[in-house]
Amino acid sequence: PQPALPPEPDEWMRRFSTLPLMVQPGERWLYHTGADVLGVLIARASGSSFPDFLAERILEPLGMVDTAFSVPAGKAGRFGPCYWRDPGPDGEVRVYDPADGQWATPPAFPGGGAGLVSTVDDMAAFGEMLLAGGTYHGKRILSRPSVAAMTMNHLTAEQIATSGPSPTGDLGWGFGVGVQIRRTGPARSVGTYGWDGGMGTQWANDPAEDLVGVVMANQMWSSPQPPPAFQDFWTCAYAAIDD
Repeated sequence: PQPALPPEPDEWMRRFSTLPLMVQPGERWLYHTGADVLGVLIARASGSSFPDFLAERILEPLGMVDTAFSVPAGKAGRFGPCYWRDPGPDGEVRVYDPADGQWATPPAFPGGGAGLVSTVDDMAAFGEMLLAGGTYHGKRILSRPSVAAMTMNHLTAEQIATSGPSPTGDLGWGFGVGVQIRRTGPARSVGTYGWDGGMGTQWANDPAEDLVGVVMANQMWSSPQPPPAFQDFWTCAYAAIDD
């Protein structure tokens, strides 16, 4: 059966507030939920819905015309299904979410931690803005200090070792992005930041190389490590640098 869908933001917050703390604040790094709470806070502080706030402050100024919490009917023909590989003996590739599935209608709870659909061009614009210190085509979107704070590691060595965002311990965490704290191969300089989408996407900025990389596939990852095609993309991107 399909999992129960999140309720609207106020009800989600009411239910969430009844849960006890898993750990004391700052004791461990916990993924995702804090970003959903932040999305509700932004909506309440701005007096706007979270999707409208994102559209006004980020998406429209960057020309991200294909990024939203759902796909409108007029663009449905450009949106494909998402697949997953069955872990069973046959390893068959199956449809996880059809093109007319969960993104065909706006969600009851547009979360701050996940749920946007986008395109390579839109994500590249977002990456370019951050790489330029918060400006895009001469327009200021975020302040330079805000971008610096977003893209630096805020986790302690103990948090990274016990509950960090990477099983290999090579990533810290900024404000919504993983941050490379040590180099583990030929690709990705220390200070590279971005994030991987488990449904088949990956974005990273490497300021040392003035590089924005975006990969969008339509098959879910089967492990915390990127699929070989993703690793090959980054290997080829860095191998193509000619300065």
